[in-house]
Amino acid sequence: MERVEGVVARVRGPVADVLLPDGRVVPAVPRGALKRERRGTLLAVGDRVEVVERRDKDTWVIESIAPRHRALVRRWPNTRGRVDVIVANPDQALFMFAVRDPHPRLQMLDRLLIIAEDNDIPAGVIVNKLDLADEEEARELFRDYEAAGYPVFYMSIAEGRGLEPVREYVRGKMTVLAGPSGVGKSSLINVLEPGVMLPTGEISRKWRQGRHTTVMAQLIPLREGGYVVDTPGLREVGLWGIDLENLDYYFPEFRPYLGKCKFNDCRHLNEPGCAVLQAVEEGKISPRRYESYVNILLSGGE
Repeated sequence: MERVEGVVARVRGPVADVLLPDGRVVPAVPRGALKRERRGTLLAVGDRVEVVERRDKDTWVIESIAPRHRALVRRWPNTRGRVDVIVANPDQALFMFAVRDPHPRLQMLDRLLIIAEDNDIPAGVIVNKLDLADEEEARELFRDYEAAGYPVFYMSIAEGRGLEPVREYVRGKMTVLAGPSGVGKSSLINVLEPGVMLPTGEISRKWRQGRHTTVMAQLIPLREGGYVVDTPGLREVGLWGIDLENLDYYFPEFRPYLGKCKFNDCRHLNEPGCAVLQAVEEGKISPRRYESYVNILLSGGE
């Protein structure tokens, strides 16, 4: 039986949909030994696997799973370190928000960027729905992230504006696309890969937030090369299990000042001789981003 390499496109309980090199997607189950050998999340979207077709049983079996070189993970509270792998082997992440409808929750974006930093995943930001607001307003809202060094893409999917830079950014790479419901993630994928026709939702008039249209992570191959992983819309982002001792490092704009404080164990709260506090006072670090750091530190990531 010939082994064929593939990538996990979706996980449905014990069954994984595996994308093969010829474009077919086949359902496959892991052989029993893999379940005994591997701890934690057995299979995740993005896992590289070898599968074998059992023609006598008309089924596919996953014979091996390649080691993950990185992963986007979710840690759970009060579970003694339980970790779920959301996406395996991503090259980068794009966190998508709307300038309006729904209004951007910047603290959620801060937390998503911290998760990316903690998982060593390069990240960028997409700002959609420029058709509903002035572009200067959008740039003012998100300028702190550009100043921190993150690539920020401004677009209007409704008007077909600002799409090409994102096309170029995702080409040839595996990109995780995440953010709240209703910001246009599925609509963006439908534009990037015509013919996919992912379902899209409307904004709830009562709650001014999106209705969920994606219920599980799924990998979408792009004809121009690479993949986009569509993820369910987020309502909350917890930082359970994040190493708060390194929280300052997860804010890239803090890094030039780390190690320059008077005290080695400085938490950048109210300690004398704090280089980070001085940078905030001098306008070199955004006060809003600094306030977000303080809130996360004092709340323990909750």
